[in-house]
Amino acid sequence: MVEPINGIHSSMKPFNIVLIEPEIPPNTGNIARLCAATGSVLHLVGQLGFSLDDRYLKRAGLDYWEFVSLKIWPDLETLQASAEGGRFFYLTTKVTRSYLDAGFLPGDYIVFGKETKGLPGELLEANPETCFTIPMPSEKVRSLNLSTSAGIVLYEALRQSGGLE
Repeated sequence: MVEPINGIHSSMKPFNIVLIEPEIPPNTGNIARLCAATGSVLHLVGQLGFSLDDRYLKRAGLDYWEFVSLKIWPDLETLQASAEGGRFFYLTTKVTRSYLDAGFLPGDYIVFGKETKGLPGELLEANPETCFTIPMPSEKVRSLNLSTSAGIVLYEALRQSGGLE
């Protein structure tokens, strides 16, 4: 049996949400709340565009921060080295393959880039088989909000793995 994350008992490994250099405190706060609600681990990587003491960050997370399994990493390479064979999925607007085709498994790492630039091109080029997008029927919108995207993909990963039952 896997140890419970933040009071959530489950027989499966938790999913991991990875934010590379997030810039907007309320987005990260909302994602922290999402992770608390689902028993997922939140990984913050690289230079943050705010302080972890930011009042907007704390406000978005409300009083759920004590239930967030939060890990801070200096860079993605350090996180990957500690993941011991973990599977990493990269979400981007620069590919056409839908996240619905990803085939998520418990313990996977779902990686999002900074709000203004997304993930670095060299990271996407090095991992083409694990890059996915959220399809958007309207061509008038460039991308979805980071916290909305994290919620969409994480709940699909939970659905695929039976984590919502």
